[in-house]
Amino acid sequence: MEPSTSKVVAMILAGGQGTRLNILSLKRAKPAVPFAGKYRIIDFVLSNCVNSGIYTVGVLTQYRPRSLNDHIQRGQPWDLDRMYGGVHLLQPYLGRGESDWYRGTADAVYQNLDFIDHYRPDNVLVLAGDHVYKMDYRPLLRFHAERQADVTISCIRVRPSEASRFGIVTITGSGRVIHFEEKPQRPKGTLASMGIYCFRRDALHLWLTNDARNPASSHDFGKDVIPRMVAEGANVFAYQFEGYWMDVGTVQAYWEANMQLLVHAPPLDLYDRSWVIHTRSEERPPAKVQAGATVKRSLVSHGCIIEGTVESSVLSPGVYVGPGALVRDSVVMTDTRIEAGATVVRSIIDKQVLIAVGCRVGSDGDEPVNELFPDSINTGLTLIGKNTKLPPHFRVGGNCVIGSDLVPEDFAGLTELAGGKCLGVHPL
Repeated sequence: MEPSTSKVVAMILAGGQGTRLNILSLKRAKPAVPFAGKYRIIDFVLSNCVNSGIYTVGVLTQYRPRSLNDHIQRGQPWDLDRMYGGVHLLQPYLGRGESDWYRGTADAVYQNLDFIDHYRPDNVLVLAGDHVYKMDYRPLLRFHAERQADVTISCIRVRPSEASRFGIVTITGSGRVIHFEEKPQRPKGTLASMGIYCFRRDALHLWLTNDARNPASSHDFGKDVIPRMVAEGANVFAYQFEGYWMDVGTVQAYWEANMQLLVHAPPLDLYDRSWVIHTRSEERPPAKVQAGATVKRSLVSHGCIIEGTVESSVLSPGVYVGPGALVRDSVVMTDTRIEAGATVVRSIIDKQVLIAVGCRVGSDGDEPVNELFPDSINTGLTLIGKNTKLPPHFRVGGNCVIGSDLVPEDFAGLTELAGGKCLGVHPL
């Protein structure tokens, strides 16, 4: 019997701080980070829900939720503004009993079991809000029902070099999980958890209640709940997903995922009318490309004005590229101005940044790894934070990080920021 999506509640984990995205998540939750020009990362999981026929959704927020709340509001762009079901923003609250700040992913869902029980679903989908992917959840639900699983983990094959970043599962021929290890130093395989769990509601209650009573637990699905279920013989199965999925939790992965959209046949097709990615869009005029401008292999959002050259880049709404300016291999967010004669290469520029006349940001050559973030800012990419205004003719090397809200006076006495250096930021 086909499982009914009307008997499913989706719980989206969207409260993470996302420190691996550096200054991009300094002022917003990771799921609220812009992606592919006009979207936010959370748009993909919300769109997957409604395209799969799931219309009761809880979004668990905690860290800097304002931009996420402003974006989702009542859920109208996703057809989630409903009298029954719809989207609900579930922030932690202080009250009687065990309510408190969310202590981990499992605790976040545990504190909202009353929300789940109100709808009396058969199954609960626990979804990460910070991954970019297109997935129909109905085959997962069918697989879960056929095996009468307590929990089914959606998994994907990853490269051996990346396996230590994920929860790695070992399965039998029937798909039953016999071992689960979160982010192992020496992975035993390459079948990785996608952070997507389909729970039978009764099983979710049982295992989250047990976890909440365990003082040694960190109250995390991957670190605590799933390994314990496997070890104690629960019916845990792995559903192998074959489509596109990307964890954009690092600066490099975020940049690469944006750049992948620019190839002739991208792995993530944003133009597929059978699986629309919905978002909240501002009313802006069409993009304008002036005489003498050049745009090659790029995504240019509405409201942009291009007078210079844009190559292999992703531009969010309202970006201005002045005459003689060059933007290449970069991601530029909403309402940033790149003025005449400026150059931006291999960079990620946050919202409302001013790249003043004659500035040069980024580098194509080898640069020292970043002095504060050597493990994450080491591939040549440069980041500039939200609302920062560079002075005219300022030069910024590769692997640099410049913080948010800086004004030209903050650069007094400087004409450049050498490769690998930071300005206006602190260790995260």
